[in-house]
Amino acid sequence: MTRLIPGILAMAAIVVASNILVQYLFGQWLTWGAFTYPFAFLVTDLTNRFYGAKAARRVVLVGFLVGLACSFIGTQIMGEFGPLVTLRIAAGSGLAFLTAQLLDVAIFDRLRAGKWWRAPLASTLVGASADTVIFFTVAFSAGLAWLEPGNDVAWANEMLPLLGIGPGLPLWVSLALADWGVKLMLAILALMPFRMMTRRWG
Repeated sequence: MTRLIPGILAMAAIVVASNILVQYLFGQWLTWGAFTYPFAFLVTDLTNRFYGAKAARRVVLVGFLVGLACSFIGTQIMGEFGPLVTLRIAAGSGLAFLTAQLLDVAIFDRLRAGKWWRAPLASTLVGASADTVIFFTVAFSAGLAWLEPGNDVAWANEMLPLLGIGPGLPLWVSLALADWGVKLMLAILALMPFRMMTRRWG
């Protein structure tokens, strides 16, 4: 377990930072948290490469528990429009994190014997895509309003041009698409530190 401490600490730091930075906007469609959270996949993939899928799942579980703690704290902090973290956001965040990271672990493990870049790239792309779809749908879709009837998400369902230029769609779709784009970009950029670290310590 001691060998997993660097991965556990890195995952916990990323989750805590992302939960804080998600409160601050970067431009019109993103929060600063969009730039930190994708590195959770890098931590998972490095742990998987060095110690295997079982160890990676342990690191994911720690990240999930830290995320739950952050969500609970967020529900106790009142913002201008109510709690900083609503039930739907907490549920979407937890479900998205756990599903995406476990998908990442499974896909990486299946592809680990191939070219060095295939496992981290494929696992992160699939995991990040699942994370985006699950979180934004659960947290903001009007079709799931029954999850938390007292939470008004009308603002997220306002019909606006997609990313300001496309067809009219609910605002949350633009937020999700922008978030997904950042995750894909960082998945590609993260290949460099992944390669460097596996060459040095692998």
